[in-house]
Amino acid sequence: MPEPRTVLAVDFGLRRIGIAVGDTLTGRARPLGAVLVPADRAPGETEIVAIMQLAADRGAALLVVGCPYNADGSVGHLTAQARAFAGALGARARLETHLVDERYSSLEAQERLRDARQRARRRRRVAAADIDSMAAAVILERWLAGEGER
Repeated sequence: MPEPRTVLAVDFGLRRIGIAVGDTLTGRARPLGAVLVPADRAPGETEIVAIMQLAADRGAALLVVGCPYNADGSVGHLTAQARAFAGALGARARLETHLVDERYSSLEAQERLRDARQRARRRRRVAAADIDSMAAAVILERWLAGEGER
């Protein structure tokens, strides 16, 4: 049986980068929050450093990054940026990095958060950063279930 590992997941975005953490033992993920990206530039070094710190704080052994595709599975306008960001993050953090098809992860995240609010497990209003962080958890759960980039 392989040794359990902590995994940090990233939902790449141009305004916010959702973050979640999980482990290979339980197969579960939980949202951590989001790293905000200033409106005047694309995600880069500052966000990579922030994510590296979160990975170090949590003892992450590897990274999972959501890779956006169009609904029909074709490459989208963010696909190359997400792949480049994942490559730069993995190289800087010196961590094994996996890509996962993230289609519909934000919709699934919204549904989960809406359900939690209806069941009174969540009292405060859902913010965009909450959705991005929950989407990272969805991406991580997909990877933990054996999905990878198509």
